[in-house]
Amino acid sequence: MNNYETVFILTPVLSDAQMKEAVEKIKDVLKSQKAEIVNEENWGLRKLAYPINKKSTGFYQLIEFKGNPTIVDVLETQFRRDERIIRFLTFRQEKFAAEYALKRRNLKSPPVKDETRTSKVNDYKMMDEIVNKED
Repeated sequence: MNNYETVFILTPVLSDAQMKEAVEKIKDVLKSQKAEIVNEENWGLRKLAYPINKKSTGFYQLIEFKGNPTIVDVLETQFRRDERIIRFLTFRQEKFAAEYALKRRNLKSPPVKDETRTSKVNDYKMMDEIVNKED
């Protein structure tokens, strides 16, 4: 199995529900071809480098997956058939690119509670106790 990464741009006139539906359709194609989806990122609405079909923005989506080489042909056929997708790029990750992608995913950490604020509050409580003991 090879590591692949695909980035596609959806037309900006879609609603959130339509955008999610288009992404789910692509993920279903991958799952039907027995691909393992490793990572999925929604990069949001971004400005295009040049107008495509008279549109200057688009919704960017990234999907990393593992699968056989025949999956790419099926996936790109689906991209071409879907009118909501205005551009796409799929490529096989070499060993170093796969390692970099893994490191990049691991750097993204879930939101952590604001511990600095909590520690400052505790510091003020301790200082208050010390001051009250001295009086």
